[in-house]
Amino acid sequence: MAALSSNLLFAAFILYLAATFLFGGAIRDKRKEYKKPSKWASAGIAITILAFAAQAGYFITRWIASGHAPVSNLFEFTTFFGMMLVLAFIVLYFIYKVSILGLFTLPVALLLIAYASMFPSDISPLIPALQSSWLHIHVTTAALGQAILAISFIAGVIYLIRTVDQSKNSKKTFWLEVVMYTLVATIAFVAITSTFRMMDYEAVYKWTDKNDQNAEMIYNLPALVGPHKGELLTEGKMEAFIEVPALISARKLNTVIWSIAAGLLLYGAIRLILRKRISAFLQPLTKNVNLDLVDEIGYRSVTIGFPVFTLGALIFAMIWAQIAWTRFWGWDPKEVWALITWLFYAAYLHLRLSKGWQGEKSAWLAVIGFAIIMFNLIFVNLVIAGLHSYA
Repeated sequence: MAALSSNLLFAAFILYLAATFLFGGAIRDKRKEYKKPSKWASAGIAITILAFAAQAGYFITRWIASGHAPVSNLFEFTTFFGMMLVLAFIVLYFIYKVSILGLFTLPVALLLIAYASMFPSDISPLIPALQSSWLHIHVTTAALGQAILAISFIAGVIYLIRTVDQSKNSKKTFWLEVVMYTLVATIAFVAITSTFRMMDYEAVYKWTDKNDQNAEMIYNLPALVGPHKGELLTEGKMEAFIEVPALISARKLNTVIWSIAAGLLLYGAIRLILRKRISAFLQPLTKNVNLDLVDEIGYRSVTIGFPVFTLGALIFAMIWAQIAWTRFWGWDPKEVWALITWLFYAAYLHLRLSKGWQGEKSAWLAVIGFAIIMFNLIFVNLVIAGLHSYA
């Protein structure tokens, strides 16, 4: 059953990739899509639905194999997040019939699946704290809310690529390029991790944890930062340059640093090949975009995603916390960043409805909101130690 689950996820990945190219062909069609989608778009959405069905099959078969909802570690949660992102796109596509939304959404889903695959995917029993039906309710609803909110980011990026003047350097071009770099850094992370995995790289450190207990930490990337009071036990491997406090996971921080550095190298290589900013390279793809429609998609995504996120990440989370830990709030890093995310999107809706922040301002807010979601997913899970951090 576990093997079938993995094969279904791989099939979904290949189909998402094929659908991306089909949506790329669809945007070249000059007809008004909301009247009659092109054959490229129809094929693209059909393949996307087939891919989503395959990924749903992965989710169900893994649930059967494990005996619990497969959202209990970073691999499972991130793949589920990607699946919910595709579901949100499918629903919005049938409402708005915008092919370029698929051209930008599916690569993000592909990156999420590829990113997830870099983490351990073994099926393991739940720890006692997670053996609750609230795991299914809280985590899946929170992921769905975040996925719907992520559509506003994709709509925002499309809007900004279309409207930001690429003929001159400015703060807008800089920050839009930062978004492009982040996507490239994710690709670089997958590439660098896969490379060292094929080399079977492994370095073992002896270290002292936050409880002053001796423990071992295994590195699958060369150590740039080492654990607290760390001692390298594996001969012939690179020694860490610095050590970090016990409250910070040195191995995971090391992964983040490698991702940033590899991302910079890959981004620099792409810029040399293109001889222009990545956002400037993508701009011709958006020349036929209906800006008002894209702006509406971004706004509707937030109006739908915000209450779903409120239920999953705050209300359901507080109920489970009260049951599991006899307190509904504890200022755990994940709890704090869930609240920050909620406050940000509440501010987005306030500024949109009361202050008239539409168009470009709304698009920038959507980009910032997604950056907060990704910070919570990546940095809080990988670097900051807490009750909610995925191991």
